[in-house]
Amino acid sequence: MSRNINIKKGLDINIKGAASISQHKSVKSDICAIVPDDFPGFTPKPSVKEGDHISVGGEILHDKRFDDIKITSPVSGIVKAIVRGNRRKIERIEIAVQGNDEKIKFQLNDKTREELKRIIMHSGLWVMLRQRPYDIIPTPDKTPRDIFVTGFDSAPLAPDFNFILKDKETEIKAGLEALSTLTDGNVYIGLRTEKNLCNAQNVTPIVVSGPHPAGNAGIQAANISPVNKGEIIWTTDLITVSRIGELLLTGTIPTETTIALTGSEIAEPKYITAPIGAKIGSITAGDIIESPHHKRIISGNVLTGIKVEPDGFLRYPYRQITVIPEGDDVDEFMGWASLSPNKMSVNRSFIGHFLKSKLFSPDARLLGGRRAMIMSGEYDKVLPMDILAEYLIKAIISRNIDDMEKLGIYEIAPEDMALCEYVDTSKLEIQKIVREGLDYLRAELE
Repeated sequence: MSRNINIKKGLDINIKGAASISQHKSVKSDICAIVPDDFPGFTPKPSVKEGDHISVGGEILHDKRFDDIKITSPVSGIVKAIVRGNRRKIERIEIAVQGNDEKIKFQLNDKTREELKRIIMHSGLWVMLRQRPYDIIPTPDKTPRDIFVTGFDSAPLAPDFNFILKDKETEIKAGLEALSTLTDGNVYIGLRTEKNLCNAQNVTPIVVSGPHPAGNAGIQAANISPVNKGEIIWTTDLITVSRIGELLLTGTIPTETTIALTGSEIAEPKYITAPIGAKIGSITAGDIIESPHHKRIISGNVLTGIKVEPDGFLRYPYRQITVIPEGDDVDEFMGWASLSPNKMSVNRSFIGHFLKSKLFSPDARLLGGRRAMIMSGEYDKVLPMDILAEYLIKAIISRNIDDMEKLGIYEIAPEDMALCEYVDTSKLEIQKIVREGLDYLRAELE
């Protein structure tokens, strides 16, 4: 039997350029890449050398602490480059696509918990899961209290899961039943509307209403059964569940992802099926509006995505690309203080605040300067969690572990605080602060 939760705090950002399900195409990429930084908590060690041939599902990286946790190749080909940065940190591994998609088969011997863990870790799908506290890939020697799956994405211009996962009912059922084996507690799945999930056993549907960040698994968890000190939960999304189900049913990992190509700078926003980790240029070719002003390409959504260049690569979670104006070449009368109705704002001082149905075309400018933190209560209006966000951010900045624990840091992830960053008068990099705070806490306590 399903339950209902109504998220009242939050904010839906109306941006021009949502992908149309009537527009869909497939693209190829001559090079794909995996970026270890996309998987917090994973300490990468290369399993290949430049020039090695690799098949789909072949191991390219493994974790230094837990050898069974691996990142595998989404394509077959030749390891073109292992790109390193400062102190020889692995920034990405590039694979030149060759061959006929030779796939490694993963054999599931039985459906015990340890066997399911083994095959998910060896296939590379383990790194798609997240553990709280710390918002890292799960530690395999610990069992989660509960697992929370989000069945929709509420972020700006987010893809429609129903479209991406059409005809995937069998895979979803297999994936959900596998997750129920990995916990002694409940598997909760957040949905916009109640529906029959293939009669998956030991799964509790939750009908979630309200604005963004209602689609975040962590927000759903906080409103169903919050994380307390000493407890562990896992979070993921329905797309990852479908991939796990496909692995268990076929013995192979999915090699492609369907993404939404969105934003005001896209001529015809559409869905694109491409290899995981494909080159951005291969995905956006011919779709970006030709104009003299500068553009920003974001792998992800405008709140949590990562800025990439045209020669960059699609980043985890591999389901959206957004292109908006950069704004650094704009000559605007009065600058950030302009009262133009085309300016999007949450502040009642601007006309755009009252145009609820208007679709805006914002650029990437900061629109204001960084300043001392203002205790205004503005975070509380967009964060649907029982957390005093402003005090928590101060505790993180001051590295006060006791206060961080008391104020709820074990419940949050950077994506949950993205709207706080968007409305912040002080222009703080809140998601970066939270990520650094989680990493610091983990280093000190583990």
